[in-house]
Amino acid sequence: MGNRVAREDFEWAYTDQPHADRRKEILAKYPEIKSLMGPDPRLKWIVCMMVAVQFLAFYLVKDLDWKWVLFWTYAFGSCVNHSMTLAIHEISHNTAFGNVKAMRNRWFAIFANLPIGLPYSASFKRYHLDHHRYLGGDGVDVDIPTEFEGWFFCTRLRKFVWIILQPLFYAIRPLCINPKPISQLELINVAVQLSFNMALYWLWGAKPVVYMLAGSMLGMGLHPISGHFIAEHYMFLKGHETYSYYGSLNLLTFNVGYHNEHHDFPSIPGRRLPMVKKIAAEYYDDLPQYTSWFRVLYDFIMDDQLSPYSRVKRKLKGEVKLE
Repeated sequence: MGNRVAREDFEWAYTDQPHADRRKEILAKYPEIKSLMGPDPRLKWIVCMMVAVQFLAFYLVKDLDWKWVLFWTYAFGSCVNHSMTLAIHEISHNTAFGNVKAMRNRWFAIFANLPIGLPYSASFKRYHLDHHRYLGGDGVDVDIPTEFEGWFFCTRLRKFVWIILQPLFYAIRPLCINPKPISQLELINVAVQLSFNMALYWLWGAKPVVYMLAGSMLGMGLHPISGHFIAEHYMFLKGHETYSYYGSLNLLTFNVGYHNEHHDFPSIPGRRLPMVKKIAAEYYDDLPQYTSWFRVLYDFIMDDQLSPYSRVKRKLKGEVKLE
């Protein structure tokens, strides 16, 4: 199904990532952007509401027929759980309680992790900060696919399968690219999550557990919201390694679509990123951008020039400080 993608390697760059220099330039011109940094007081309440909604959904699906469990898993649960992963992304930048209460953010992320079913919040924090600091860094940035992914998923059918299996590859990639010793917080994350999963099964049976776990896997696989995985950094245009999306799904994803703005200013909460674009419009309006994540998925599968190899990589120089 489709020709084999001609690309046989990543796009190697020999310059630093663009975000640090652009951040310095924008702050020199618009110092008022500093006032946008800091925690978002609404975030913790939104997350608590989302957790409560999923707990209610667990209760409601326990007595449904399996066909309706599966329907609501994809139609509703997958959307909420993917949105929750992006809430954890927000929390990883300490935007719930601020940098001075860093550990409170970590514990809150473990709480937000509960309705997802897969214990990942503590590990995500460690690897995601490396992604920002060393974007595209060979052997460090685990957002970059492995050599196997680039080599094997090189036809339309295989790219389609790769998108379905993205949750699996995001889980195993750190072990292949940049394995780290397991931290105490990661062990706590696993213990809390497994205890919650078992309690949910004991209380309401298998259907809520299937709704929870399948919703997370489906929401991060072949789903319109999962288009952001491809849209953020896959090189649709040569020379551009980060892209923003300004469509309506930002309402469900804490404005993760404002991705150039986010990488320029990771300490600014998602709710305020549109203000960054408005203040410094001349820096963002002419950058390549998307209006549909679904179209991103379609183009990635159907364009024989695109594959998991379509990422910018760079060899890191000097001392590398990992989380």
